[in-house]
Amino acid sequence: MIYGGHFDPENKQKKLEKLDKVMKEDNFWTDRRKAEQTINEFNQIKSTLDKAKKIKEDVEFHIENLNAGSEEALQFSQEEYPKISKDLENIEIEVLLNGKYDHNDAVLEIHSGAGGTEACDWANMLYRMYSKWILKQGYKEEIVDKQPGLEAGIKSITIIVSGANAYGYLKNEKGIHRLVRISPFDSGARRHTSFASISVTPVVDDKVDIEINQNDLKIDVFHSSGAGGQSVNTTDSAVRITHLPTGVVVTCQNERSQVQNKEKAMQILRSKLFEMMTEVKKQEIKELKGEQKDINFGSQIRSYVMHPYSLVKDHRTNTEETNVGKVLDGEIDAFINSNLRRNANDI
Repeated sequence: MIYGGHFDPENKQKKLEKLDKVMKEDNFWTDRRKAEQTINEFNQIKSTLDKAKKIKEDVEFHIENLNAGSEEALQFSQEEYPKISKDLENIEIEVLLNGKYDHNDAVLEIHSGAGGTEACDWANMLYRMYSKWILKQGYKEEIVDKQPGLEAGIKSITIIVSGANAYGYLKNEKGIHRLVRISPFDSGARRHTSFASISVTPVVDDKVDIEINQNDLKIDVFHSSGAGGQSVNTTDSAVRITHLPTGVVVTCQNERSQVQNKEKAMQILRSKLFEMMTEVKKQEIKELKGEQKDINFGSQIRSYVMHPYSLVKDHRTNTEETNVGKVLDGEIDAFINSNLRRNANDI
């Protein structure tokens, strides 16, 4: 039922009123990114409440007419049932986005695995898949860093995905993605297996309690390798920051100036350190509960098989799609939604 369980319309209405007050404050636009996130969260909650209210009213109205023996109501119910079911499913997914940082923007990173050109091409295919999904969601993407492959594809790419619930939807995409296909780079037309890793972190602001000691940072500047204006390739504008205690490395070369690139890199570094801290806490809780440790890096979460048969399978939920091309064109909602149902309480 939409008016019960996790939905809790009363608390959502209170949250809506609280956000409305924040949006009316004089200093609301001081932090533009945070302001946009607040507006997105307000619109998402309002949209969910409005849709749930409409469905509830429609269902009650037609049940009343059915009880009165209305033929028109019976016909309407038969025609509208699939649509109502889909609307209810969409609301269910929105309700599952209840993590503390689910409403935040996301940092999405794609890294090619071992395998040279094959792996770089696969990483580029995944970037194309997510880029198409981002477009369909009405989100925005900002490329922060991109390292091209030697012959084709990309070694790695880092993008910021902006939009309501971006992190909530993408968080379970983190892991190893495996491709099996006849290689277009193999003159012998042999079957190859390629791997690429996906990392997803929430974008967090400087109010999150993450202490970064400047003495722990190694900052390098270099020529940008990408487009970004006339000055980018003629000055040392790109910035690479290494957090020495953890070994986390962040690179930004998309902005026009070194100062802007450093600010963006520090924002991403803060987000990655926050994720590491959160993962440590989650692991400590699992150990206290006596749960077996998960094997993360190196174990595939999803396989995309193009030969000898056609199948995309998520190994965590067993969700499958036989049309691989459809998935690679950005139709990944079935996989995202099934994992949200599985891990409704993840951050």
